[in-house]
Amino acid sequence: MKSHGAVLGTLVVAALALGPACRNTAEGVKEDSRQNAEKARQEAQEIKEASQDTAHKIGEKAEEVGGEVAEGAKAVGEEIEEGAKEVGSEVGAQKQTVDVKAALMIDKSIDASHIDVDTDADTKTVTLKGTVPTAAQKAAAEKMARDKAEGYEVRNLLTVVKK
Repeated sequence: MKSHGAVLGTLVVAALALGPACRNTAEGVKEDSRQNAEKARQEAQEIKEASQDTAHKIGEKAEEVGGEVAEGAKAVGEEIEEGAKEVGSEVGAQKQTVDVKAALMIDKSIDASHIDVDTDADTKTVTLKGTVPTAAQKAAAEKMARDKAEGYEVRNLLTVVKK
């Protein structure tokens, strides 16, 4: 029993000696946990602020790029509009050529078989070239061209060649 008592006594002394150490260890773990939690909160706050700053920078760049895209789209739109006007002008000129030539061919008092009709969209000019058998047909062809090509100047370069 003596040996049991000695062992028991040793255990009691060891427990008393280790008790404060265990308490210190538990308190140390709590303190470490508290410090780690605080550090995690600080890092989370820093990440949040960095994310907000990055988002703000991205937003500014997006606005900048959006402005550039809008300017580019406007320029493209202006180019398309200008191109459409040019095409419209060319189509208008071609229509004048067809209208004048058709009117000359339909009119039986004018021999249009040797008349060429050219139209310049830039100068808005219809030019009659070729030959007709009489001065009266030359004058009638010019009058017909003026009637059909409204808004266009008519240049009569027809020559009279008697058959």
